Amino acid sequence: MRMNYNIEITSNDPRVKANSLLKHFQLMPKTSPSNSIIASIHSNKYSLHINCGGKELNISGDTTYEADIEPRGASMFYPGHGWALSSSGNFMDNDIDADQYIVTNTSSLSNVSAIHSALYTTARISPLSLTYYGLCLMKGNYTVSLLFAEIIFKSDRSFYSLGKRIFDVYIQDELVLKDFNIEEEAGGTGEPIVKNFTVILTTHTLKIHFYWAGRGTTGIPARGMYGPIISAISVVPNFRPPTIVGKRNYLVVVVGAISAAIVIALMVLGIFWRKGRLGGKNSVEKELRGLDLQTGIFSLRQIKAATKNFDTENKIGEGGFGCVYKGLLSDGTVIAVKQLSSKSRQGNREFVNEIGMISALQHPNLVKLYGCCVEGNQLLLVYEYMENNCLSRALFGKNATCKLKLNWPTRQKICLGIARGLAYLHEESRIKIVHRDIKTSNVLLDKDLNAKISDFGLAKLNEDDKTHISTRIAGTIGYMAPEYAMRGYLTDKADVYSFGVVALEIVSGKSNTNYRPSEDFVYLLDWAKLLCLLLPPPTPPLHVIIIVIVVVYSIKIAYVLRERGSLLELVDPDLGSEYSSEEAMVMLNVALLCTNASPTLRPTMSQVVSMLEGRTAVQELLSDPGFSSMDSKFKALVNHFWQNPSQTLSMST
Repeated sequence: MRMNYNIEITSNDPRVKANSLLKHFQLMPKTSPSNSIIASIHSNKYSLHINCGGKELNISGDTTYEADIEPRGASMFYPGHGWALSSSGNFMDNDIDADQYIVTNTSSLSNVSAIHSALYTTARISPLSLTYYGLCLMKGNYTVSLLFAEIIFKSDRSFYSLGKRIFDVYIQDELVLKDFNIEEEAGGTGEPIVKNFTVILTTHTLKIHFYWAGRGTTGIPARGMYGPIISAISVVPNFRPPTIVGKRNYLVVVVGAISAAIVIALMVLGIFWRKGRLGGKNSVEKELRGLDLQTGIFSLRQIKAATKNFDTENKIGEGGFGCVYKGLLSDGTVIAVKQLSSKSRQGNREFVNEIGMISALQHPNLVKLYGCCVEGNQLLLVYEYMENNCLSRALFGKNATCKLKLNWPTRQKICLGIARGLAYLHEESRIKIVHRDIKTSNVLLDKDLNAKISDFGLAKLNEDDKTHISTRIAGTIGYMAPEYAMRGYLTDKADVYSFGVVALEIVSGKSNTNYRPSEDFVYLLDWAKLLCLLLPPPTPPLHVIIIVIVVVYSIKIAYVLRERGSLLELVDPDLGSEYSSEEAMVMLNVALLCTNASPTLRPTMSQVVSMLEGRTAVQELLSDPGFSSMDSKFKALVNHFWQNPSQTLSMST
């Protein structure tokens, strides 16, 4: 309340108009903006741009950042046009009569264009809590961009360079940046940095909260120079907004659109029925519409221009789904375009599934989906481009051009990145997902050799109230957990097993699926045929049994080496002595834990991350890698190999 008003609020006088009182109060919402403010905004919005602490700016001609020049800050709630601002707190011991909540740049900006530099000349600061609300945004998938720059501290190695600003950032009440230090993240003061986040709005209000949790400095270079600071906010849709229609013409337009749609639909169905072309790609479009996905849409013309009409020189890979091409969009963005093979009907389901899964996910170790194209006879997925292709090629490439010299720290970083990505899928994301096809060819590497999990075509939702999923077996034999390959029993522990196999490949530099021993052998096919007769129905396919035995046996070799104290013999000879034996033992022991034949004895991926990071000790390994929990008749076959370590297996027929 302002000091020059003395208002008694213990009773109410209905003759006093609310507006005349409210203008003398500084309001702060408890959980969300006032409904009256939201109700006063009539238009439905699909974007939001705020120049925090600055005047209105027009960027590149088509984007206008709204002004945010409200000078007040302590316990203040300020409604803008389609957005609102809440700020609370007073700066401690700054010996200033009136706190300043808008600051002006005192550093020289670098690495920013002249057009965008104006966004970083001012910023809004808060001593404790600063919240921006986007109001009346339509539901859907958005990219929230937060523009930061440390414009108060200096980098001149003087006393003014000793300050450290640390704060947290929440979006929709979820922590997205913890202990965020702009100067460290950007590489210095006056260095702009943009943090992008994908947010799925299920209501019409977006909440971005900046919070000082008491960390960092408070009196350097001067008292009161702390707390969250933000230069600008941009919110754009990851979908094509519909055309907004005036209320007076709304009914006419709706009726006309429905009538036209029905007529066109009947005509199209008639044409396709006569040509016998109902289904196929059209069913994919129908499924995508049914999912109400809010991902980016690309035209076939854009994709053809980006890939030079799918030029073979731009082809960078090929798999069961189809070909992958490198492309360049008109704005300079390099992309990877995955093209569905026309020969694969199963690929249609995978196409829809992949969009549905990954469009709702955002993590540094998951490949980013930019959008899709469903046009003509083309089904296309558009991803961020990965400069170093896939991990399989880097480890097992047939020539020096493909195979990369991965040193030990890089292998360790890749392994930890995969683990973090899986931990996010299993435990941290709002929708819990089992990938089902973790393998080296589905781990992509960016220019800095950071691992990013890709190919979500076979992924399954993991519902919390179900102990497991019984499903049609799909994936890559050689990376499948035994319980899944043999019985279709699927839990997130199947991904843990696959991760263990990949970890062994990363350390050894050898492909598990290309295992070909050269010593004396037993006839594997004969044993597999015998197992087909012994196992109760439904019996898995013969080739599945063969590969499961090969994988179990190859993992068994690692256990034998461990018991002999020779586990480091598995380390890739290409590394020579340039690796940490202690770190290699940690990674190998974690891999063996993950490949336990019993899913209940495998760790969770969050436990794996903790062990790889050294935060917790590696769990004790059993000498029997979980075979005791397997089917007794299958166990008898495995034990034959377990008791004959000198014998090796051959895919002999």
